[in-house]
Amino acid sequence: MSYLSLTERDRDEMLATIGVSSVDELFRDIPAGVRFDRELDLGPPLHEQELSRHLEELAARNVDTTRELSFLGAGIYDHYVPAVVDAVLQRGELLTAYTPYQPEMSQGVLQAIFEYQTAICELTGMEVSNASGYDGTTVGADACFVAKHATGRKKVVITEATSPQVRQVVKTYAPGFGLDVVEVPHRDGVTSPDDLRRASSDAACVIFQQPNFFGCLEPAPDLAAAAKDAEAIPVAHVDLLSLGLLEAPGAYGCGMAIGEGQSAGNYQSFAGPHYGFLAARGEYIRRMPGRIVGETLDAAGERGYVLTLQTREQHIRREKATSNITTNQTLLALAGLVYLSWLGPQGLREVGETCMALGEYAKRRLIDAGAELVFPEQTTFKEFAVRVGRSATEAIRDARGRGVHPGYALGRDYPGLDDAVLVALTERRTTQDVDCLVEALAPR
Repeated sequence: MSYLSLTERDRDEMLATIGVSSVDELFRDIPAGVRFDRELDLGPPLHEQELSRHLEELAARNVDTTRELSFLGAGIYDHYVPAVVDAVLQRGELLTAYTPYQPEMSQGVLQAIFEYQTAICELTGMEVSNASGYDGTTVGADACFVAKHATGRKKVVITEATSPQVRQVVKTYAPGFGLDVVEVPHRDGVTSPDDLRRASSDAACVIFQQPNFFGCLEPAPDLAAAAKDAEAIPVAHVDLLSLGLLEAPGAYGCGMAIGEGQSAGNYQSFAGPHYGFLAARGEYIRRMPGRIVGETLDAAGERGYVLTLQTREQHIRREKATSNITTNQTLLALAGLVYLSWLGPQGLREVGETCMALGEYAKRRLIDAGAELVFPEQTTFKEFAVRVGRSATEAIRDARGRGVHPGYALGRDYPGLDDAVLVALTERRTTQDVDCLVEALAPR
């Protein structure tokens, strides 16, 4: 292989050093029934120029929101990412996704993480934040583990109007954590506090999303109060860009705030990688997963930054670890920090107001064209569910033929909503774009 520096002799020496006679012997413990027992179906070899052309042709098949019109959301959103984000991230001293192991040698990275934690705490109304998580789904499972340790309880309650992906990841992690998961159905697009209160008896935590998966605004203070009535920890899964308009989870009594940070400073990136955030009240700091950067003074009395807590099995006894995740998304979380700093409090509010205004405009236009809102009585933020009078997958397929991606087919996750599309509006869309959506999506 001309693109590898290793020779046949190098390979033979490596095999001899570890005491095996062939590469096949390295895989002797893998059952033959699951091995790939033929050559890869590759075409003839290409020289570099031909290979580059072939890869360019493959890449050209992809489309993005600069080439086609997208109203896709459902957790991953097409928000504007300013040029300053990439300019900062591409600096050599910051271009790593890893939290440094020798923090005293990486003061700049640690300070950036400290500032990120501060921004997350200010937005969520919490007292501590970790250095980020993998994404908005795994931090949901992490919050359940924190709650189990804090309360000693083994039941987790999560609302049906929470993202299906978050719910699935929580259910996947639950057996390993020794947890039972109970879902609370929604009523007309939102969660009833009374239903939640009844389900929360003996629960470690209650997870709800604000705004929820349908874009509807939940009665979040009442849901948090219902969870606390049952002595369960309220956990709000929130959109950072909603917090310029909506009350912070810490202000209405939540014990933890979690979420997907992609909408703040990250591109859609074909759905990943992104970064999750997890913030909590100070009492849970020693149970939080991942790493937490703190501020201190060095021997000369100068300000410095350290990894204050590293509660993972690589650093402490495995049975006391709060997470087995061996990294986080520091670089992408830094993008979030740069974006939020660039936007500022007023800018954050204006982005939220723009999204809501465009959403209301789109609702009116679609209703005028004969569509029907799934939850007409609910206030929404950034996205809403609409019935299109036929199969949603069919309507989406037809719209794509016009270069419009109208939204997410809700029937994939919610029975009875096979004719419903979840439409997302961000500040990157215009009223003219909405008119194109209406033309592509209106009932035929």
